[in-house]
Amino acid sequence: MLTFGERVVKIALAIPKGRVTTYGRIARAAGGGNMASQSITGILSRAWDNGEKDIPFHRIVYADGRVWIDAKHRKDRLKRYAEEGIILDRHHRIVNFPDILLELN
Repeated sequence: MLTFGERVVKIALAIPKGRVTTYGRIARAAGGGNMASQSITGILSRAWDNGEKDIPFHRIVYADGRVWIDAKHRKDRLKRYAEEGIILDRHHRIVNFPDILLELN
């Protein structure tokens, strides 16, 4: 049986190109409770540090469609969004968020 962290990584790796999902949806699909969404970034960062380099961090967004972009990752993230046809507004929200949101079970 997979641990919560292993399920989180498996779900993140399965997000297809051109689609996004939220931290909360990943947490719920992995079997976590209400506060589990706060642990998703840490779990995925540890997996990255341990060698899982295919994690599509850019496809995991906030529940309101905002994306996380910092100065260090800005150029790469914007390039990835453009390559996948994900359009952001000036507030870093996905324009067609409902259309590309991946619901998880």
